[in-house]
Amino acid sequence: MKPFIQVQDADMVFNSRKGRFHALRGINLDVQRGEFISLIGHSGCGKSTLLNLIAGLLQPSEGALICDGREIAAPGPERAVVFQNHSLLPWLTCLENVLLAVESVFGRREPGVRLHLRARAALELVGMNHALHKRPHEISGGMKQRVGIARALAMEPKVLLMDEPFGALDALTRARLQDELLKIVARTQSTVVMVTHDVDEAVLLSDRIVMMTNGPAATIGEILDVGIPRPRVRVELAEDARYVAARKQVIDFLYTRHAHVEQAA
Repeated sequence: MKPFIQVQDADMVFNSRKGRFHALRGINLDVQRGEFISLIGHSGCGKSTLLNLIAGLLQPSEGALICDGREIAAPGPERAVVFQNHSLLPWLTCLENVLLAVESVFGRREPGVRLHLRARAALELVGMNHALHKRPHEISGGMKQRVGIARALAMEPKVLLMDEPFGALDALTRARLQDELLKIVARTQSTVVMVTHDVDEAVLLSDRIVMMTNGPAATIGEILDVGIPRPRVRVELAEDARYVAARKQVIDFLYTRHAHVEQAA
């Protein structure tokens, strides 16, 4: 089967006042349609840089990235991004924030009624249909992130790119949204690439976990096939031997074989 996303010998070098910084080196990664991939590694290993390359927000210094048979040359509605910061416009309601994204993708070819239906359906999918007319300051952090996910899903993207989407949330809210994301991905069959620092989150959500070596010139050190069938239920996985083994393998990679050493100032 031909990969849906292909990263081919990608390098990323940034030019700064201090000189050239080689962030990523020789990245090769294939992602299948409908697959959930997590990128994990220590701070500074280029996880977000790789995600931004797939999003088209950055262009590689060397190599190429392909999505659905086309080279990624710029951002596009087929690749929606959910950031750690929800990035909602504070003067718009939840519905209006989602509608803005819907109009940007479908506005030229669909009537206003249809656009509103799309926005409402996306908010309902993430359990936010009760807060359609509330503004961001009137809802909790977890709810804001739900709206951010709804905004991305409303665009009907081929790929959902998530950069630590639950990193700023408390543990209970984070767990609830992880469980909700499992249900959403099951319903939509989305292809997902997610950046995370959380080992348990990666094992719970992912089909494969891409473990990055330390930067600079970070690369893919190992890829773990999680091998746990779906649907997955959090409480049932706690004592599942496959879950325990996958978690141990990621921890061994991060904290034994590629332990992060802080550089002196």
